[in-house]
Amino acid sequence: MRIGELAKVTQTQVETIRYYEREGLLPESARTAGNYRVFTDSHIDRLAFVRHCRGLDMTLDEIKILLTFKDAPEANCAQVNHLLDEHIGHVAARIKELKGLERELKILRETCRASQEASQCGILSQLSARSRQAHDAGPRRVHIAGSHSLKGHN
Repeated sequence: MRIGELAKVTQTQVETIRYYEREGLLPESARTAGNYRVFTDSHIDRLAFVRHCRGLDMTLDEIKILLTFKDAPEANCAQVNHLLDEHIGHVAARIKELKGLERELKILRETCRASQEASQCGILSQLSARSRQAHDAGPRRVHIAGSHSLKGHN
């Protein structure tokens, strides 16, 4: 099948498929005489695996490691177990961050209980005050989803 068909079957954008190919997550496809990519059922299976892992918020580096073991079924999976344990820890940390964010937003919401002129809005007032404080305090640590490192797993 051609890339458009693979995209349709897997509900993946064509550019994403090309990106995964460039990143080594998908094996290079054969080419027709007209230089069109030709994909097989194994590409569908591999792409489904990658997309499922991405749905679990795994990084491309983590997925590459998993694919290495998937391609070597006789290998010991201790590193796979360790990778998943680390990922679970990152998810737990993100949940904690998100709960803190939820608390902060609820407190902020309490500052404006009624509809009124925007100039009197407690939410806007608090956001402005906090943004000035944050700017004066310097750079703030911001969590970027999927950016955790894989110490010792490269």
